[in-house]
Amino acid sequence: MSIDRDTFENTSEEELTDLSVPDQVLGFLAANEDRAFKAREIASQTAIEEGAVSTALSRLKDRGLVEHKAAYWAITNDTDRLEGYSGYERATALFNEQLGTEDKESWREHAPGEPHPSEENEQ
Repeated sequence: MSIDRDTFENTSEEELTDLSVPDQVLGFLAANEDRAFKAREIASQTAIEEGAVSTALSRLKDRGLVEHKAAYWAITNDTDRLEGYSGYERATALFNEQLGTEDKESWREHAPGEPHPSEENEQ
């Protein structure tokens, strides 16, 4: 599977070996932006299970990163949306590198025992 040059230059070797299925699918579609594919074709080309590809495509569609027509899938033409997606990932990686990853248990220790008053009104 190919990746775009920007990802190649701005992603560590470790991160590249651990690309998520949605990132791999999106990378494949980005590398083939002038074409649309069936999920099974993407699975065949990326060596990812077809079920995992289908799930990834649905999630990417929900985020507005891919388009779907009949049985075919293509990357969106909305470059702002695509740049926003990769920018979010790069920012998260940068903050994790600088500040460390979040510790959920630490958050729970400092969480209030009572729900916020606005949540009580919703119940």
